[in-house]
Amino acid sequence: MQKLVDILLVEDDAKDAELVLEALRQRHISSHVVHVVDGYEAMDFISHSGMFVHWSDMHVPKVILLDLKLKTVNGLDVLRQIKAEDNTKTIPVVVFTGSQRDIDLIESYRLGVNSYVMKPADSAEFIRVVGDIGNYWLSINQPPAH
Repeated sequence: MQKLVDILLVEDDAKDAELVLEALRQRHISSHVVHVVDGYEAMDFISHSGMFVHWSDMHVPKVILLDLKLKTVNGLDVLRQIKAEDNTKTIPVVVFTGSQRDIDLIESYRLGVNSYVMKPADSAEFIRVVGDIGNYWLSINQPPAH
């Protein structure tokens, strides 16, 4: 069965979100991206509640690109929920953040993150890194069937 969502992008910064989407377009990686702008929307997507109540298990993303610095529920709490639920815990999660705090890195891995990537300040490098992330998780990585 083909999945209708390749990437769940959890990013509250509009500029960063646009750069991510542009990077994916430039590399022809995916047109199946769901962008949510805060932790509440991410948790609704994961649990098929709120505005995603009519979505089904076929909408499980192949990878979640998660910022930690979110305005509502923080990214670590979103990660905690993803990895706690049976239907989502095997989804690869890439923390893509500007946080340079060691505690965030350590806690992310303790909670089960699959990768932790710092957002480059340079927009060209940002686009290259996102393209590499998308290529790896959508083309190279072999995930378990959901």
